[in-house]
Amino acid sequence: MEYTSHMYLNLGFEPDKKVTVGPQPDEIPETTLMTPDEKFAQLGLTLPPAPKPMGVYKPCLIVDRFVYVSGHGPVKNDGSRIIGRIGADMNIDEGKLAAQQVGLTILATLKAKFGTLNKIKRVIKTLGMVNATADFERHPFVINGCSELFVAIWGEDNGVGVRSAVGMGTLPENIPVEIEVMFELAD
Repeated sequence: MEYTSHMYLNLGFEPDKKVTVGPQPDEIPETTLMTPDEKFAQLGLTLPPAPKPMGVYKPCLIVDRFVYVSGHGPVKNDGSRIIGRIGADMNIDEGKLAAQQVGLTILATLKAKFGTLNKIKRVIKTLGMVNATADFERHPFVINGCSELFVAIWGEDNGVGVRSAVGMGTLPENIPVEIEVMFELAD
């Protein structure tokens, strides 16, 4: 899916430059021979720096065979955050792109913790929170930006878990999306 960057000036893209949102899950060949790291490399996307906690919490925690990832916001490759409220400061497509960036930020945290995405077997649960105006109703569409990224890396069976997508009146520092995820560790 292509967007012109004049829609994304507040996201830090150059004017009139074509912006391609990562491949859709059906555009990526499903193969069990590729590792999650190889599938991510195939996407041609770049991980932002893993964010440091902004309070008293751990970015992720391992309990038994599960990795609980704290709520993450959209960190850009330069370390700054995407900000804005969907329905007021940004449109639905910009919100979906911000959710994809949150997914990349979560992957950056996993890579910082494990050194690889191959330690993750599957997505168990995703909670997506959308900072939107009171009349906005398409929260699941926005959170698909993150979910589609996970499907591209772990496939239909392991990249899709249970999920909630809810609207919020505000989010910290006016970020448009915050997502927390629970993963299962690989054997």
